[in-house]
Amino acid sequence: MSIQEFLEIVIRREASDLHLIAGSPPMMRSDGQLMPITSAPLTPEETESLVFELLSAEQREILIVNKELDLSFALGDVARFRVNAYFQKGYLSAALRLIPSYIKTIEELNLPKICHNFAKLRQGFILVTGPTGHGKSTTIASMTNEINLTRAVHIVTIEDPIEYVYPKGKSLISQREMHLDTHSWEMSLRSALREDPDVVLVGEMRDFETIASAITVAETGHLVFATLHTNSAAQSIDRIIDVFPENQQMQVRLQLAATIAGIISIRLVPAIGGGRLPVCEILLSSGAVQTAIREGKTHQIDNIIQTSGEAGMILLDASLAYLVRAGRISLDIAKTYSMRPEELDRLVGNNSS
Repeated sequence: MSIQEFLEIVIRREASDLHLIAGSPPMMRSDGQLMPITSAPLTPEETESLVFELLSAEQREILIVNKELDLSFALGDVARFRVNAYFQKGYLSAALRLIPSYIKTIEELNLPKICHNFAKLRQGFILVTGPTGHGKSTTIASMTNEINLTRAVHIVTIEDPIEYVYPKGKSLISQREMHLDTHSWEMSLRSALREDPDVVLVGEMRDFETIASAITVAETGHLVFATLHTNSAAQSIDRIIDVFPENQQMQVRLQLAATIAGIISIRLVPAIGGGRLPVCEILLSSGAVQTAIREGKTHQIDNIIQTSGEAGMILLDASLAYLVRAGRISLDIAKTYSMRPEELDRLVGNNSS
């Protein structure tokens, strides 16, 4: 089978990922579970041939030299795939993530209504956090597209690689891909300030330079969306501050307290009856949150979220408990995603028996 045939199967079966690894059958991930597409394992030669179908001659050279490569691949107008090609045990492999051509709305994704408020902001720092494959990029794309369709602003995205391609709307959109349109996150973010942006989307905050630059963009009066691989709102604040040298951390706490508008920590949890549902922890800026960040008391943030439900904040366990009580996810599944299973049992109450 050709790479196009495998990709068409992934699209038809509404899977999220395709894995090509020598010695294993081609595998796709559906509703979070891996399953084989064919029974026969791929040979190293077959895997290399499939991966090379995705690459230009220049990309092949870069992959062979660097041993790994991120890129995007378009299957006509049907869909795009984010591709990571890499070597394992000396053989070429690839992981492909399906990026649908249609960007779903906040309602279609079952995201919290507070996301509409984030899309209306003129400035501030919005973080979407969570593990790989749990909808961070999709969540940001949904909010960004709502801005695109409703506001006449300039949106600059910096991605590695470009994932969602935005449709024509009221906004002007500049999408920059790492290595194709720019050489580094730091340079592209510094340059973004000279591109008259209103909204800046940072595909992923990976290191000190990216985080520092993103905070600076937010601090200068822009709306900044970014993703981070952390498990909770409090952990996200700690991660950002901890990447800086100790003598800079006080200044960063002040900057972060002044700019952070919200943090969405998201998980995609298997639903009763099939599919997956987003479960979100929500932190919003408030006087108490700003004080906790400024004073280095991030251990208080969970308690602030827990007592600020009326403002729209919610802890992950409370979101899980709500879906269990609504009969949309099982308690056993919820516990595997819970940060505090005992607290989840308490929140679910009699429904746990």
